[in-house]
Amino acid sequence: MRMKFIKLPLVVPVLLLLFSCSSSRVTVVQKQCTPKSLRFIGEYDIPHALVYKNTTVGGLSGIDYDSAHDCYYFICDDRSAINPARYYTGRIFFSEEKIDSVGFTGMNYLLQPDGKPYPNNKQDKYNTPDPEAIRYDPIRKNLTWTNEGERILRDNEKVIADPSIRVIGLNGTFSDSFPLPENVRMTDKEMGPRQNGVFEGMSFADNYKKLFVNVEEPLYQDGPRADTVENNTFIRILEFDVKSKKNTNQYAYKLDPVAYPPSPATAYYINGVPDILWIGKNRLLVIERSYSTGRTACTIKVYEADLSGATDIKHMPSLRNGTFKAAEKKLLLNMDSLGIYIDNIEGVSFGPTLSNGHKTLLFVADNNFSPFEKSQVLLFEISE
Repeated sequence: MRMKFIKLPLVVPVLLLLFSCSSSRVTVVQKQCTPKSLRFIGEYDIPHALVYKNTTVGGLSGIDYDSAHDCYYFICDDRSAINPARYYTGRIFFSEEKIDSVGFTGMNYLLQPDGKPYPNNKQDKYNTPDPEAIRYDPIRKNLTWTNEGERILRDNEKVIADPSIRVIGLNGTFSDSFPLPENVRMTDKEMGPRQNGVFEGMSFADNYKKLFVNVEEPLYQDGPRADTVENNTFIRILEFDVKSKKNTNQYAYKLDPVAYPPSPATAYYINGVPDILWIGKNRLLVIERSYSTGRTACTIKVYEADLSGATDIKHMPSLRNGTFKAAEKKLLLNMDSLGIYIDNIEGVSFGPTLSNGHKTLLFVADNNFSPFEKSQVLLFEISE
């Protein structure tokens, strides 16, 4: 999601190392953990308007790690406006005390089924993508990415474009897509997803047999957007079978209220889920991101969500009056407690294991291509 931020200028360090990803074959077992706490190790800020392979680096909305090749995938949410829709590969070098550097090793355009790059909204507004999440599948050696679609209803303009979950090769070529259930298709009525609040987060699960995808904000039929006071705001987390690509289950997850009131009171504010990460045993890390006009930083909360006892709401047309049990949630970290500036966090991934044997967690922030925002990479140590 593109956030409507008004921010002060920020200084970013200029450091970039270029490396290539190596190749090897390993047995694939998806990482699991039971996090008790997260220790902040460090931050690295990718330089603003960095040019790599004749493209502008920014808008980094998703991150995933290929441990076999020590390679990261970053998806860019440029809607082919600056350069064609794309993703990057990279390396992140760090110790138990800090992030030393972030370097990019490759760039590939996201390609349509006809093999061409995606158009911008001046070329074809009905097929302009809005990339948000990306995950690597080491079993099938491919990538899956999400597109939020579009919903514009104005007196002189109407654009309705469904979101999508697409599978691509490592060179960006289109391979397949996941059929969508009707309740997450865009409409011109107050049914289905809200504009810019659709498939923000995604995670493989159960050794890449399942795929979880979440809508960032409530579907129209499921209730109101998050407010500064409690108002029973629920989003849906959709579960897909990777082999059949069928949507097998849907679960409700309750959002916190918006962390701070906006200033002025009528200005923009939001709380939603920009990404999720499977941690094993029907549990997900869920990232809640709250922003209110008048503040420069976002409030980022990291929750553990347990789907074990949650109701399958796949066949519930609305959550407004239905009887269901939402996922249980437990707060692991409110980044406000770190005492540092936190920008528009949109992606989360496991990273390599530290020398002490502890797992790591990495977050990436979308700077919206603005000089007043940061492309942050944040590193945490997981204590189990």
